[in-house]
Amino acid sequence: MSTQEYIDSGILELYVYGCLNASEIEEVNKMAQQFAVIREEIIAIEKSLISLSGSVSPRLSGKNYEIIKQQIFETQPKVIPIQAEVKSQNKLSNYLGWAAAVLFLAGTIYYYQEDVTKTSTIAKINTENIKLNKEYTALQSKNQINEDLLALVRDTKNTVVPLVGQEVSPTAIAKVYWNQETHIVYVDGAGLPEPPEGMVYQVWALKLNPLTPLSIGLLDNYSNNKSLIFPLQNVIEAEAFGITLEPAGGSASPTLEQLYTLGKV
Repeated sequence: MSTQEYIDSGILELYVYGCLNASEIEEVNKMAQQFAVIREEIIAIEKSLISLSGSVSPRLSGKNYEIIKQQIFETQPKVIPIQAEVKSQNKLSNYLGWAAAVLFLAGTIYYYQEDVTKTSTIAKINTENIKLNKEYTALQSKNQINEDLLALVRDTKNTVVPLVGQEVSPTAIAKVYWNQETHIVYVDGAGLPEPPEGMVYQVWALKLNPLTPLSIGLLDNYSNNKSLIFPLQNVIEAEAFGITLEPAGGSASPTLEQLYTLGKV
């Protein structure tokens, strides 16, 4: 937080008004020692406060205050000359003026503190709403992905082709979902190890006799795909599917030494 933001927060006014707790007062003291602009702002606030109190309350000496107190709280009746009574009333008016100034100042502090509290509360609510909106949007996106995957698995028109690991990676597995009516192919690559940097998985539709591979797409952005379900090109004919590891951008023909999975239709 910059010094200007610290000043604009209103904490210096509360410091001068005596409305902070011990830890907050210590914090303001440290800021004032560190930054001259903070010290100057505190002095300016104190001067304004003194000016405000003086403008609404006349001066009252300690001697006059004692006289007024005795006149107000004296238990025994006392005859006061008319001229003295007038003077006493003037002094009492001064005393009441000071009381009004104190009440005015207390009210100002109270409402200012209430305003600062409400502003802070509104800011917190807005921040929480933004956070909740982001979480809700992310949850909606995740639910949509789950619904799409469920629909894919439950679609009886899809031919599911399991692909098992080969010599280069015996534990690797994958699945191909192939709709032979619409020719749409999806590949579930969750069982593949994450490809090294600069490499990409390439999927092939194969005819076996003679062996004829046809590239149907790449499993691009593997690490950024949360579902690891990849839609690929339409496939009209295939007797098997295979996945190889190729340099980024793919290859014209499969690198058989890097054949990770293979499965017959």
